[in-house]
Amino acid sequence: MHKNKNWLIPFLFWLCVTLRIFFFYVPSSIISKPLKLIWDNTVLRIVHLIPEKLRVWLAAAGVVAVFIVGSFASKTSPGNGIKERAVSLFGLVVFGVVLYATSKHRNLIVWHTVIVGMLFQFIIALFVLRTQAGYDIFNFIAGLAVDLLGFAGDGLAFLTSSDVVANYHYFFFSVLPAIIFFVSFVQLLFYWGILQWLIGKFAVFFFWAMRVSGSEAVVASASPFVGQGESAILIKPFIPHMTKAEIHQIMCSGFATIAGSVLVAYISMGVNPQALISSCVMSIPASLAVSKMRWPETEESLTAGRIVIPDDDTHKAANAMHAFAEGAWLGLKIAGMIMATLLCIISLLALANGLLGWWGRYINIPNLTIELIVGYVCYPIAFLLGVPYHNPSNPSEAQGHQLLLVGELIGIKLIANVIPIDSLLNISC
Repeated sequence: MHKNKNWLIPFLFWLCVTLRIFFFYVPSSIISKPLKLIWDNTVLRIVHLIPEKLRVWLAAAGVVAVFIVGSFASKTSPGNGIKERAVSLFGLVVFGVVLYATSKHRNLIVWHTVIVGMLFQFIIALFVLRTQAGYDIFNFIAGLAVDLLGFAGDGLAFLTSSDVVANYHYFFFSVLPAIIFFVSFVQLLFYWGILQWLIGKFAVFFFWAMRVSGSEAVVASASPFVGQGESAILIKPFIPHMTKAEIHQIMCSGFATIAGSVLVAYISMGVNPQALISSCVMSIPASLAVSKMRWPETEESLTAGRIVIPDDDTHKAANAMHAFAEGAWLGLKIAGMIMATLLCIISLLALANGLLGWWGRYINIPNLTIELIVGYVCYPIAFLLGVPYHNPSNPSEAQGHQLLLVGELIGIKLIANVIPIDSLLNISC
């Protein structure tokens, strides 16, 4: 008899529903208070025995030790040997030094956020890469996000035909309808109060664990699953009230991840799904840590550990259908702005490549393009990330080609992503 081994997801779902029903009738304090008492009398007592000036240094040393042991203790593989791991750790140090040197307010960096963020990043990577349970959980979450955005195809099929949905996988027919539907759906969740409740839970946990606001936590957590623009929509009523550091964090989280739909596309191309999912999930605490180094908080956040819902037109909807329709109109404006800005930026990029190609023929570089330039500019970044100098699976490939290819991808992502998210924030504000 066939035995279904994928019991983890149904069990976790059942557990969440059961606990939610249980805590409707029993106060959660019966669990939280004993846990807090244990925490205060164990971990905090040990921490208080350490002189305050040494706490940050000892915490940083502990994280470095975890990184070193975790990096070199696991088995190696072609292209992922001791040398590549050593280069990655060195690159991590270089990136940290650069972020600190270019920080907006170096003396205001909250090192607790940076240290905990980097530690969480490594722990999540081990959980996803080294355990089947971790991979299954995050793969299930990514699949749910893709399925949610895919329901927009039913609406598109009604407006056009099912053949268009099945055969024309263009940006206009796949991405833009998903954005419009998602924005409208989020407005409906706001009307019902569901997202306010979720933001409140995230606010409490992340303020306690990493000392960041609830809005930052929600965007960082959602970015790997729903994409850069859609994740910012989740906290749309808060955007006009957010601090500059929080806006910086939204941008950072968006750049650090790829959307769930892109994740599925990469997996279908044969890319290692464990590596993709782990890198996306790792980016949640990593983006928080990096952003808080580059632009520390200097203002008072509205969602720092508590939730105060600001006044917003979406909360004045007469009913759920009204809120849903208002969301559709907002989604249409955002999708139109993204479409127009992408058209213009890609056209401008083509113009620049045309001029560079014309000039390159005179200096014996016939393939001179923006992509080639940013590839070489980001070449050191790719090297410090640990990308192998040669491809062990293809010995005939030119040495350094992998580095140049990854450098081009980094540069293209920077060019392609900056305009849509900026337009989204402008519309929301």
